[in-house]
Amino acid sequence: MPVELRKRKAPAPVPEPPAKKQSKVSKAAAKVKSAVKGKAAKSANTNGSVKPAKPVVSDTITLDGFGGEVETNDGTKTTLKALVDESKSGVVIFTYPKASTPGCTNQACLFRDSYEPLTKGGLAIYGLSTDSPKANTTFKTKQNLPYPLLCDPSASLIGAIGLKKAPKGTTRGVFVVDKSGKVLLAEPGGPAGTVDAVKKLVADSDGADAKEEPAAEKLAEEPAKEASSPNGEAAEEKKVDGAAE
Repeated sequence: MPVELRKRKAPAPVPEPPAKKQSKVSKAAAKVKSAVKGKAAKSANTNGSVKPAKPVVSDTITLDGFGGEVETNDGTKTTLKALVDESKSGVVIFTYPKASTPGCTNQACLFRDSYEPLTKGGLAIYGLSTDSPKANTTFKTKQNLPYPLLCDPSASLIGAIGLKKAPKGTTRGVFVVDKSGKVLLAEPGGPAGTVDAVKKLVADSDGADAKEEPAAEKLAEEPAKEASSPNGEAAEEKKVDGAAE
């Protein structure tokens, strides 16, 4: 009779080691790591776009669409580009948290008292806050301010120039941009500090212009000298005539 082969039983699978229990410390660490990661992703990607960096001195900004639309205290809609286009050499914007409060009144009056020397070179001055047109008009009238006040309830322009507080509010500061969109000044500061920063900017600009004038006059004199004695020919002719005599 043929020999019957018996099938060998397959070895039983090795049981997996029991999962280690996560300690309280590791659980807490994992939770913190997850929270930090989520917060970083949220700050880097708001509404699907990276938050733009605030402008700094020497940056050149694109004025079209910058800061959105704001409103003057008399109800006129405008933009930063329109304000710059209307100015002779650029725009000064000082920000303040709330109209008619002590610090903001001090700041606005300091700009009022220095209005003529600050604007003599062509800069236009504007105050900027999240206040309503009514509140800013009352503020402007009561303090006899010679410049318009801009109303930015959504803080779109305030945020664009880097002076918006998180999550809500306005940082006192000053922002200056020239006709080409070059940022000349962008910094937070107190009532007097914001005015002094613009004064220094204007003084430095005046000093640079004063240095350029003598250089321009010197360049203008050189062609006149060359015209009276082109390439030294007149002097040479005189020398030859003297020798002939």
